[in-house]
Amino acid sequence: MAHTVGEALDELPWERLEPALGREPAAELRRALRSLARKGAAATEEDCGPLFDCVAPDPRGVTAAATAALPFVVALAGHPDMGARATLVQLLTGLSGAAAEADAAVADAAAVDAGWHEAWRRHRPRLSRLLADPRSEVRREALPLAEGIGVLLERWRAETDPTVRLPVLLALGTAAAGSGSRKAEAEGEAEATERVREVVADVLDTGTPAMRVAAVHARAAFDQRAPVRELDLLVEALSDPAARPGFEALWYVPDIDGPLNREDVLSWTAHLFEDAPEAALSFVVRLVDAARRTGDTLLCRAALDEGWQLLVSMRSAAPALLPRAGALLGDPDDGVRYRAAHLLAALGARAAPYADELADLLDDPGEDEFFEGTVGDHARWALTRIGDRRALPELVERLHAPYKDQYSRGYCLGDPHLPEVEDVLAPLRAHAELLLPAIRRLLRDSDSEGGSGSDVGSSGRGRGRGAPLTVPFLRVLQAWGPAAAPALPEVVALLDDARYSFAAVDVLVAMGPAAAAAEPAVRRCTVLDTPGNHHHVAWAAWRLGGDHDAALRLIGEAVLTGERPFHGPVHLLGDFGPAAAPYADRVRRLMEDGDTWLRPRAAVALWSITGEPEPSATVLEENLPPVAHGADSYGSFLHALRALARIGTVSRTARALLRTVRGFDRPLSTYRDHRAILQDETIRAAIDEVLALP
Repeated sequence: MAHTVGEALDELPWERLEPALGREPAAELRRALRSLARKGAAATEEDCGPLFDCVAPDPRGVTAAATAALPFVVALAGHPDMGARATLVQLLTGLSGAAAEADAAVADAAAVDAGWHEAWRRHRPRLSRLLADPRSEVRREALPLAEGIGVLLERWRAETDPTVRLPVLLALGTAAAGSGSRKAEAEGEAEATERVREVVADVLDTGTPAMRVAAVHARAAFDQRAPVRELDLLVEALSDPAARPGFEALWYVPDIDGPLNREDVLSWTAHLFEDAPEAALSFVVRLVDAARRTGDTLLCRAALDEGWQLLVSMRSAAPALLPRAGALLGDPDDGVRYRAAHLLAALGARAAPYADELADLLDDPGEDEFFEGTVGDHARWALTRIGDRRALPELVERLHAPYKDQYSRGYCLGDPHLPEVEDVLAPLRAHAELLLPAIRRLLRDSDSEGGSGSDVGSSGRGRGRGAPLTVPFLRVLQAWGPAAAPALPEVVALLDDARYSFAAVDVLVAMGPAAAAAEPAVRRCTVLDTPGNHHHVAWAAWRLGGDHDAALRLIGEAVLTGERPFHGPVHLLGDFGPAAAPYADRVRRLMEDGDTWLRPRAAVALWSITGEPEPSATVLEENLPPVAHGADSYGSFLHALRALARIGTVSRTARALLRTVRGFDRPLSTYRDHRAILQDETIRAAIDEVLALP
């Protein structure tokens, strides 16, 4: 028996590394192993980095380097004088899991090195001993190495450390879930599975709150309805303030550094209800109610976070969450008020009963350490969504404030965060007169900013560094259309900057006749080395009173001679209506032979040219069934809806599909933050418009 880590490594077959790996990889692996051996008891997780770099699991399996290193890693992980043993066990369980996943996927079986399974078999006795190691953290990390329910039951009977018993319980549930196969039954595990059920039932009856919640998780692995049946138990255990320390004391799981706290467990538990939405909502609202009764701030935050995830995935959650969020606007905790205000902002007009409470929060500086913006920011947004004029004073300045110093944003998708500037302002066209002065001033300021300039193509235009909100402000002005006409001077000034000229042209067209004086400036803003820009500028100049025939010839010829993938600006050609008749045959062929992006656009153009609803309407309706059948192609779906509303006709079959989609409880969006609700509102309004057609 080797007495030191170095001696243990000296006993291993170093001479096999180079033939197996090659000179340089073998040398790197040797350095990594020797470095750990020298560190000995002082080795840390960070010290294991070079070894992980050499042998960590390949994205699709296990490499020859892992096979060659296995005896060394096993020796280090099992030596009592090694300081990073838990980390080394994590490496072993990662390699084992990667091999199992690759074996399960027949196509990836070749990703496992040919010698891996035999090497693992030879070291199985030493690996098994890790399950009974004197150090609790090693025993915990080794649990994924247990082979069969019987081994885990043995550990359950022998284990005395509660920080290990809890993960053993979870592992028993996972093992029992996979024991229903014929192979498992043939191996005699049916009786062992029944023993797991008995263990779980006993813990449910007699365990501490943390262990009882763990027992629900264990049972859920092989009994999907268990969390629904044990809903009362879960709410009671998670909402008891006295039980909170027990979670952080016990809830360790392999491959996660440190214990989970009660709020972590709550989030994990919420996922048990993914197939039971009504129970999921009940779980959340009961926890929110309990937190309000006991003043449990951390519980309230965590429950609201789960409520938010429900809201952006099931519309039916809104009626239950709305009054609770409204009641929490006065909570003393900044994080609770933040979440409540954000939730109400997302709900829009439905939050109108709480407008006064939201108005009281307009200057609330409260923040959450993980999310962007203040309580006041979200309260102001909520009021704009409601249509309350109290949000309007200084609205533009407040939206701009974070961007003054080239503010860059960072947030996790799905978490609460500030809305985009255009999402706040674009719906406020009715208040354009009040909001425009601030937007115009900021556009002038951005246009006059100095700097070294930027590379903007052969046109050479582009003054200064620009401003992060210039394009968003232009999108807002485009959405406001003629109401944005007072900003004409500021928009025209941006035509000289190729970074913004394309968007500025669209704004001028949206302004309509009020922008006619800008037609000469539009013609001058063409970016010479971008052919598509020529077409766009010619179209815009005509829309502002310029040469109709010249624009039609340029765009029509581009469609006639266009190549894949876009085949020219067919979307612009349709604006010329019957005057584009000479190009109708080409547009028809593009509609018949184009791809899924081109066909609907050509269909709209053909209808605009011919005035005939068919075959354009039929082609557009092809974009409806996928969403009705569960697909998430919402962009093409919305484009088709808007086009059908313009054409003014829809088939009986399409109406039935749209009624099906309208009945979905899920938001019609791929987003899982507030944008899910905004996009859902937009698409459902378009559905209603089409269904209202005669």
